[in-house]
Amino acid sequence: MKIVEDMKEFDSILAENKSVFADFYADWCGPCKMVGPVVEGLAAKYPEITFVKVNVDDNPELAERYGVMSIPAMFAFKDGQPAASTLGFQPEAALERIVLQAK
Repeated sequence: MKIVEDMKEFDSILAENKSVFADFYADWCGPCKMVGPVVEGLAAKYPEITFVKVNVDDNPELAERYGVMSIPAMFAFKDGQPAASTLGFQPEAALERIVLQAK
């Protein structure tokens, strides 16, 4: 899964891909570490959706743009626009419902 380096790269990913799922996280975040394998499993299950990770410590401007106040925060984007989001650790079935909003 691609780790986004900056806002320019994130905007490019949104522009170039119809369906994107973004996981906003931090390295020190326990729930983020717990949800990581679930997101990776969904990325393998849905190769037609582009999955990315955004480190909020490295990209505070992206976190601010999407109103991320707690992590993990996950967003499904369809045609460059947020289609669904969720906060905190979620079981696979709940995350999958969010992922599918990007299709």
